[in-house]
Formats: sequence, structure tokens, C-alpha cells
Amino acid sequence: MEVGHAEMRDFLAATHPFDLLPEQVLAALPDKLSTVRVDGGSTILEPGQDSRSLFLVRTGAVEICSPDGQLLTHLSEGAAFGVRALHSDRKAPYRAAALEDTVLHLLPDTEFARLKREHPEFDQYFAPMGAERLRGTQPGTGAADQTSLLSVRTSDLMTGPPVTIARDASLRTAARRMREHGISCLLVTEGESLAGILTSRDLRDRVVAEAVDYDTPVDKVMTPEPVTLPADSLAFDALLTMTERNISHLPVTDEGRPVGMITSTDLVRRQANSAVYLVADIHKQRTTEGLAKAVAQIPQLLVSLVDSGATADNIGHIVTSICDATTTRLLQMAEAEFGPPPVPYAWLASGSQARQEQTGVSDQDNCLVMDDAFDEAEHGPYFEALAKYVCDGLDACGYIYCPGEMMAMTPMWRQPLKQWQRYFASWIVEPEPMAQMLTSVLFDLRPIGGEARLFDEIQKVAVSKAQRNSIFLAHLVSNALTHTPPLGFFRNFVLIRGGEHDRRFDLKHNGTVPIIDIARVYALKAGLTEVNTRDRLVAAQAASALSVSGARDLLDVYEFISITRLRHQAKQIRDGQKPDNFMAPQDMSQFERDHLKDAFLVVKKIQSNMSNAHQIGAR
Repeated sequence: MEVGHAEMRDFLAATHPFDLLPEQVLAALPDKLSTVRVDGGSTILEPGQDSRSLFLVRTGAVEICSPDGQLLTHLSEGAAFGVRALHSDRKAPYRAAALEDTVLHLLPDTEFARLKREHPEFDQYFAPMGAERLRGTQPGTGAADQTSLLSVRTSDLMTGPPVTIARDASLRTAARRMREHGISCLLVTEGESLAGILTSRDLRDRVVAEAVDYDTPVDKVMTPEPVTLPADSLAFDALLTMTERNISHLPVTDEGRPVGMITSTDLVRRQANSAVYLVADIHKQRTTEGLAKAVAQIPQLLVSLVDSGATADNIGHIVTSICDATTTRLLQMAEAEFGPPPVPYAWLASGSQARQEQTGVSDQDNCLVMDDAFDEAEHGPYFEALAKYVCDGLDACGYIYCPGEMMAMTPMWRQPLKQWQRYFASWIVEPEPMAQMLTSVLFDLRPIGGEARLFDEIQKVAVSKAQRNSIFLAHLVSNALTHTPPLGFFRNFVLIRGGEHDRRFDLKHNGTVPIIDIARVYALKAGLTEVNTRDRLVAAQAASALSVSGARDLLDVYEFISITRLRHQAKQIRDGQKPDNFMAPQDMSQFERDHLKDAFLVVKKIQSNMSNAHQIGAR
């Protein structure tokens, strides 16, 4: 089949990532391509077949299957395949077949290598596919390691607009202006331009100590032509400049005009957003209002962590530490209010707090275990009051009440140890739908306050019973398969239709939750007690419950989907919006969409493997 040069060039210009190539490269590329037509039903590649081209689907549809015949994906116009062979031994790792009459453009391996070598953006797109491709995009690897302060601008640190004074104003006027504004520095201007800087230290050392007349013009005492930085410079440069020059005030300018000031106080204020500071501040609070004010800094903390290049796993641990500290402080305040507990208890977090995976959107999930010396008539009112105090306090701090009422203030989730052991025994022996849902939540437990031994008594019995019950595990797998990635048959996103989140997909319930469910299943199959999703995957692989490649793929995919979700929330916070879990494909670049599809495809493949292993149909 003959395709015109101009027609082929236009096709490439509209196909990602060829659209990233310079115009002169695009103009010459059609001469490097060959074109073939494949009849519907015909095989294009067999596993192990020599493959030395990148295949581009011009028209038609192609089916990609694993060597054992498992469907991996469908490709349509503009999609490419054959990359994995070009990255390894030039042997096709899968079967490719035309579903209908199909036209393909073939780019030789030598030209493919040249384009990757000469054009980094093209090379990045064609990094190894699937989970391997995602590994190059994770925070904490490659260029992402260098973000931290390199991603924050001086405009994010400065206070402004600055307080200024004319250079011919008197020192007395300058001192009064500093007092009036409660500041330690003035910028001295001539017109709109910066002429100098006058600090409270200058007034002390150069004026008072030297007995200079207070009517002297400020330009006789100021520091002329101070060091400045533009507003779009990096915060790293600001910190480095102030450290190297031992200065505590750094003017920020825009085309020579002073627009702000960075002081050592600003740096301390920024440090106040750190998790360590917040935890310390929380433990000092004596009222729920004070706690709520401290916890209100979490959104800015999350933005700072995302901007710093922290991994999703680290962000989850840090953000959860704030909730842990808040819960602990509320328990202390409750005991101060109602007196010491009449019998030992353990306050347990469930859900994302238990897994240490909280984000900018978290409700509360918790429960209370009392020692078996508990007597309802004698001790019930105390623990009812304590639970309500803590749950109400968490709600006031932004950790809203659980919609399903899975909280310690609900009587069912505030029980003595022996009742908790009965709960789990019943759920495991008779895994009805409600029991499956409950165990999916309550196998994710972590002690926050009280005596951890009470939790240990529940966990060791529950995990042991679950591991030995194959029927329960099969039901747990079935429940896990109810959450599926939003990826359709032809590798298209499956979006919500209608309502508040129209034409979006849920990065929590259809993104991270499927992986959380998978990790829980493998952990319980191996009798593991880890709760954090990453820890579960690592431990399951070490216990040979999960293959090395499967664990590695899931770890990479979980990190990628999680950090995508966190970046989405950080952007919403910056834009003054309430963070959520719903993303619209049109808000992402083609590069991001392709990587997210890779991630979802990996999850679907592992879910399919789980389904086949337990002879369960994925829902």
C-alpha cells in the first residue's frame, strides 16, 4: 500500500510522541518508514520471532497476547508496539495479531535508536513499557531526586509588598516606620528602584552606638546596593545566598523593583509547616480549637511535600503522623476530662490511618478494645464518653465522621477483647458479603493509644485463622476484584458519567484501592502481620507468596498512582479548591495519560492472575 509523503508526515505530527520531534526531523522521517497492510485475523508477530522495527498502527486494530494466550491489550490508530523487543534481544515477547484489516508503519530499529539518542523527550516516552516504564518516573529516582528546594521559588518564601522609605528620609522617621509596622528592616528606594537596605541592626550599631544624629538621612547609614534575587529564582538560591553572606534579610525584585522580602523569620515560619513542628505543636494544645488550628496546616504541608519530590509512601507516613498525634492528644485530653480508664484499653486506627497512607482527603476510621475485665454497667459510660470525645474532636479537626459509622463512638466498634475475637472468628468462618467488607477494613488495624497487647491478641488469632481458611481467602479475593482500574477493553479510560464528577475517574477506589486489596490478600495468605501496603508487598515477596516481578511491578505502580493522586490534590489546594480523588483525563498531558494507562494495565493483569488462580470471575 502506498501512502504519500505529506500524508505520512501529517500522521506522525498528530501522533504522540512523534509530535515532540522538530519539524525538520518530522519532514525527513517518512522516507525512513515502510508501510504494510495486514488482513484481519492474520498474525503480525509470534513470541520469539525476530522483531527489528517499531510498529505504528495507522488504521485498524491489533490484539496483543501473552505467550500463553492471555489478552494483554488492544491497540488502535496511533498506538505503537514492538518496543520491548527493541529494548532487549530483538525477539518478540508476545503475540500480535490484526483484529481487522490493518495498516502499519514500520520504523527500523536503527532509526528508532537514533531518535531516542538525539531527542530526550522521545526517548523518555519509549522507556521500557508497563511497570518498567513507570520506574523512570518515580519521585526519588533520577532527576526527581533534585527537586526539593529546587522546585520552590523565592516568591513562595517572601513576604510582600515590602515596606519602603525614601533615601532622603530621616533615621528618626525610619525607626518610627519600623515600629509602626512591627518589622526589622526597610527597603530604601529612589523612585521605584531599590537603592539600599536599612535594618534594626544598622540602627543599633551604626546610629545609636556611634551617636549619629537622628535627623541624618537614611542613605548615610543604609547598606547600598544590597544583594537581591528575582522573584522567579529558586528558594535554594535564597537560602544559599543568606547562608554564605550571613545576612538575615534578602530583598526580592522584579525587573529591579522591590516586590518582597525574605527574612530569617520567614524561614522559621516555613519550617513551622514541617511535620516535626506540627507534631510538637499538637502535643502542646489544650483545646480542640487549638488542635484544629494546628491540623489546618496539613494542606500546605502536603503541597510542600509534593513540591519537594518526596515519595507517596513518605508523604503518607508524614501526613498520617499528624493524625496519630492528634488522636493521641485527644485521648490524653479525654482522660484528663473523665479521669484514668477503669480498665485497660487500646484505641485502634483502621483504614488509611492504620496503613499510614493518608492524603489530603481523610475521614476517620477507628475502634476501641477494652480488657476482658470490662463490665458494661460499671465501665460502659466512661468509654462511651471517651470515644465520643475523641471522635468529636477528630471531626472538629477535619477528620470527618466515617460515613459507615465505623468509629469507636458506635457501640458495635467499642467492645471487650473477647467480643473482638468472636467478631473475627465469625467473619472468617462465615464470609458473607458484609463480613468480607468488614474484614477488608478491619484487617487494617494499628494501635494508636492505650495498651498494644490488646491489639496483639486480636491480630495473631485473626491472621492465623484467615491464613488457614481457603474458603475465606477465596471470598476475600472475590471482594478485592470488585474494585477495578478504570481502563476499558481498548485501553481507553472508563469515566464516571453524570453527577458531580462527570467525565472523571476515581484515583482512590479505582486506582489505589485495587492494589491495597491485592496486597492484603497476599499478606493474609502468607500469615503476615504488616499493615502498610508497601510493607505487605515487600513481605509477601520475601515470603514467596508473591513473585519478585509481581511485587516489583505492584510497588512501582502503587507509587506512581499514589503520587499522581497526591499531585492532583496539591494542585487543587494551590488553586484554593477542596482536594478530592477525581481526575479528568483532559487535565493531564498525553505523557501522563499513557503512563497511567500502563499502571492500570499492570493492575488488571495481576487481578486477572488472582482471579484465575482462585477460579473467580473478575467483576
